[in-house]
Amino acid sequence: MEVYDRVTKVVAPKRERLQEAEGILDYIDLVGDVLLSSGTVAYLGAFTVDYRLQCQQQWHSLCKEKNIPCSSDFSLSNTLGDPVKIRAWQIAGLPVDSFSIDNGIIVSNSRRWALMIDPQRQANKWIKNMEKSNRLSVIKLSDTHYVRTLESALQLGTPVLLENIGEELDAFLEPILLKQTFKQQGVEYMKLGENILEYSRDFRFYMTTHLRNPHYYPEVAVKVCLLNFMITPLGLQDQLLGIVAAKEKPELEEKKNQLIVESAANKKQLKEIEDKILEVLSHSEGNILEDETAINILSSSKELSAEISEKQKIASVTEQEIDSTRMGYKPVAVHSSVVFFCISDLANIEPMYQYSLIWFINLYVQSIAKSKKSGRLEQRITNITEHFTVSIYNNVCRSLFEKDKLLFSFLLTVGIMKGKGQIDDAVWRFLLTGGVALDNPHPNPAPDWLSNKSWAEIVRASCLTNLQGLMEHVRDNSCKWKPIYDSVRPHEEEFPDCWSALMGLDRMVILRCLRPDKIIPAVQIFIVDNMGRTFIEPPTFDLGRSYSDSNCCAPLIFILSPGADPMAGLLKFADDVNMGSTSIQTVSLGQGQGPIAEKMIYQAITDGTWVVLQNCHLATSWMPALEKICEEVIVPENTNDNFRLWLTSYPSDKFPVSILQNGIKMTNEPPKGVRVNLLRSYLNDPISDPVFFRSCQKPKMWQKLLFGLCFFHAVVQERRNFGPLGWNIPYEFNESDLRISMQQIQMFLNEYEEIPFEALTYLTGECNYGGRVTDDKDRRLLLSLLSIVYNKDIEQERYMLAAGGDYYIPPHGPYESYLEYIRSLPITTHPEVFGLHENADITKDNQETNQLFDAVLLTLPRQAGGAGKSPQEVVDELAQDILSKLPNSFDMEEVMKAYPVLYEESMNTVLRQELIRFNRYGSDFCVVLFKLKYASVH
Repeated sequence: MEVYDRVTKVVAPKRERLQEAEGILDYIDLVGDVLLSSGTVAYLGAFTVDYRLQCQQQWHSLCKEKNIPCSSDFSLSNTLGDPVKIRAWQIAGLPVDSFSIDNGIIVSNSRRWALMIDPQRQANKWIKNMEKSNRLSVIKLSDTHYVRTLESALQLGTPVLLENIGEELDAFLEPILLKQTFKQQGVEYMKLGENILEYSRDFRFYMTTHLRNPHYYPEVAVKVCLLNFMITPLGLQDQLLGIVAAKEKPELEEKKNQLIVESAANKKQLKEIEDKILEVLSHSEGNILEDETAINILSSSKELSAEISEKQKIASVTEQEIDSTRMGYKPVAVHSSVVFFCISDLANIEPMYQYSLIWFINLYVQSIAKSKKSGRLEQRITNITEHFTVSIYNNVCRSLFEKDKLLFSFLLTVGIMKGKGQIDDAVWRFLLTGGVALDNPHPNPAPDWLSNKSWAEIVRASCLTNLQGLMEHVRDNSCKWKPIYDSVRPHEEEFPDCWSALMGLDRMVILRCLRPDKIIPAVQIFIVDNMGRTFIEPPTFDLGRSYSDSNCCAPLIFILSPGADPMAGLLKFADDVNMGSTSIQTVSLGQGQGPIAEKMIYQAITDGTWVVLQNCHLATSWMPALEKICEEVIVPENTNDNFRLWLTSYPSDKFPVSILQNGIKMTNEPPKGVRVNLLRSYLNDPISDPVFFRSCQKPKMWQKLLFGLCFFHAVVQERRNFGPLGWNIPYEFNESDLRISMQQIQMFLNEYEEIPFEALTYLTGECNYGGRVTDDKDRRLLLSLLSIVYNKDIEQERYMLAAGGDYYIPPHGPYESYLEYIRSLPITTHPEVFGLHENADITKDNQETNQLFDAVLLTLPRQAGGAGKSPQEVVDELAQDILSKLPNSFDMEEVMKAYPVLYEESMNTVLRQELIRFNRYGSDFCVVLFKLKYASVH
């Protein structure tokens, strides 16, 4: 009611003045509109645009049911919005979509101070621009003098923006949040801490957090106006359209901005004229026709109003012409907006996958500048979108773990296709979940080879639009489907009869039902068909490329994984760019190391040297201090251009989001597949160093053994994916083992006439790699694998390293010839390469499929769109089905008669207690478990 009263006080006088001036006395819709506006301001700020609209529609229907008059096309901006203010907000950086405009209205009308969830810094930018002329103070809770800044602003009546708050607020802020003021001798005061300060009514307080999905306790939420300021697709599209139009047609964009400013000024002037006329009318006494001053004011206002209206008409026509030209580039903006939301969803999978909108827009601008020019608009749009998509893929992939690179390609492909309307949401959901049902009334037609699970999925898949009749066809023609089930490469087989024409996700749904272990190669084919081969071949780790993309103010972050050690490569790279020796300082963070690291950074900023902070995940308490240093100390005006801050950390949800968003993230994980593993070994130091590659006195044998060792290294790493079939214990073999083994080969070849295979086998198999092996069977296996490489037969031409004709020692040649051979190898490695049966990878592939689908589900919204039953209706129906199948509750009276409680029969007491618990909790527990499980998927 307080919000209702407040909004009514704001709206009623405004509506009353305008309606009196125009002679309209229609207040019919005012009550309902203000009621809906009050509810939106009070309750809906924290929710997404879809949920807000859903609630408003439900409230609107309730108003109609209760006969409360309200507008048929209610919107918050029509009721509480001031067009002049809204235009000023947009000039200050507020996105132009209705969701963001509603956010601005809520901020300006709420009685509580706004706490804005702002991961893309849109609200930050808007508040800073809007309040810039009012002497805005920007503070953080980590600032040492933020209390003094707040006290000063309270007294002077200036605005304050509190940035980067977490999930807890300082208790010191409570009097400000609750507006606990009191009056003494007519002056308003507030007690802040131990001080009593004079309180200015002009004081304004804003709070923002960059957390994507913060959880605020009720005691915090009731003190603030929680506001969801995450960017919407429409708002981002408008920003990206403005950027591409400004770069491609700068003169039009400049004219457009000029028109926006002029239009805002004209509307402001018209508003002032209206207020002036209303003031004259309200203060005029007697007959207004006898008041010469009033007549003069009215006549001059009329002339000015007519002149402004004429200007507005001309401006509107010009603006429409400009917009029609700008809209030609809309496909670029729509495509890029889809890509951004594909990237932003990755944070649901791994907290280290954080990417800022500023970083995204910088890549977008670079793609506009670097993509191929064309005089034809359609071709130019294609060039920009293709260049930008590849650029985003390469930049994001270097910061992803190997398990998530194909996932990102899949999400990107499906996201872009969804944007074009090429994906059926029901098929997409079925592919990920396999559908949900309790009973399958149709008997399995081929139980000898088709599992009941697969048959149940086929039955459910038959309900999909393009797969109707699948169940009947499989039932009547099971012999035609069995070869696909038995095939080594079912994803490449042609389906029988009319089902051979299926493409894309529809084909993958059938493959999921029959052979889910081959979904990964099917996904790769799907990506290649729709996006190109580039998107299944992630770029190899390239430290030089990451360094060239960085600057002195952007930290470079190594996201660590078991077995990854980037320090050797980093130190070598530092030497290559003349930043080795005293120009690089390293500290491993831990207890008491924070001040040492801080001192190093301050010194290096001035000297232009490098600082490496290792294991940041072990110093979570010092991370806020590091965040403050990165935001306030490492700034362009204070920092030497040669300075770089390198960070290493295992994944941690305590790692500062702002550093992750603004830094250059890299993973140094062994890649998946023998082909990519070999390629990485040859593209990285030391093999990529021409001096090292040619520095052996026996070049032919040197290059044979070098390639063989790299193949052995790839095999021992890839065997970990097979679980106990690969190694009894998954060992963390890494680049250091490979590097030292290479140097030993080189040393022995230079020093000995005969190749000492026994010595090499002992050093590599027993010391370097074998030093990690603790199981005697694993040690025997390791030496057996190594014997394939370290034996005299390797001197033969085209020496085979594995079964089949693909893997052999390439002929002696230049460095590029080895890269060319490696790139010609199959992307997917057959189990025979590891000496395993072709069925050995079924379990591994099934695990990878489940991992892929589970990760994709984490990125999806909890509610599916489209026609049909809502997820909640499906859950309720299935829950009722569960209840109908549960047995009836036990009759406790009959149980007591049959098993009375006796001293001699203690088990009767236990039985009675268990049956009471079953009757009370059994059915409820089953239904709750089901709902929780289903909700986690949908």
